[in-house]
Amino acid sequence: MCIGLERITLNIAGNSRLTPVERVTGEDFWILYRILKKNPYITGLDVRYNLLSDVGAYYAARLLQKQPYLIYLNLMFNDIGPEGGELIAKALHKNKILKHLKMTGNKIENKGGMCFAAMLQINSSLEKLDLGDCDLGMQSVIAFATVLTQNQTIKGINLNRPLLYGEQEESTVHLGHMLKENHCLVELHMCKHQIKTDGIRQLCDALYLNRSLRYLDVSCNKITHDGMVYLADVLKSNTTLEVIDLSFNRIENAGANYLSETLASHNRSLKALVWFYI
Repeated sequence: MCIGLERITLNIAGNSRLTPVERVTGEDFWILYRILKKNPYITGLDVRYNLLSDVGAYYAARLLQKQPYLIYLNLMFNDIGPEGGELIAKALHKNKILKHLKMTGNKIENKGGMCFAAMLQINSSLEKLDLGDCDLGMQSVIAFATVLTQNQTIKGINLNRPLLYGEQEESTVHLGHMLKENHCLVELHMCKHQIKTDGIRQLCDALYLNRSLRYLDVSCNKITHDGMVYLADVLKSNTTLEVIDLSFNRIENAGANYLSETLASHNRSLKALVWFYI
């Protein structure tokens, strides 16, 4: 249990290496729900790497409906599927308290992703949503891009590793258009989106207009040194971006040179640039 100045986060992570743990199951979560549903002191709950499944998602959804103090919920890697994802997303239609939800690693697929996108049309309190490695489909990625042109609350979203097919970089086109319209998003994760030269050009076109994004993660894509020409150019005028993760792309020495020349002579706002590659 981690006690802060103003809130308590209950940590029941199932991947602790320091002490032996027995992983929480969906049935166990019923007990947590009963204990926490009216507890005014617990404002954060971390149950990552357990065995909640859709049964636990049902009680997590009920907790989100009943607990009036919970602002942080970490459900990462809990074997939650599309049905469980739908239950949690629908619980957030009326929830006005939760600020940060981590669903990373739960295979909610396109069905669950669409439910979360629909939720963002209604919910006006959630600020950070992590849906990386959730097997989202192209349909749900496009839905998120569309919704985020209107949503004024979300500050950070993780859409890492969707299941994309084809070589058209369609997800990048839609998310680039979103960045032109959205002026609230601060953090965007697009790891493993199959971004290539044209995709990074689309994003850079958006970054000429966007003045809110500070953290852009485009790691583990197929960006080459040709794409760095566009990024180097936008960094000459963009003064908002503070962190860019380009790790595990193919920028090579030529791409690194384009960026280093720009950073040395034009940009003073970028604080961290990751370009590790093998």
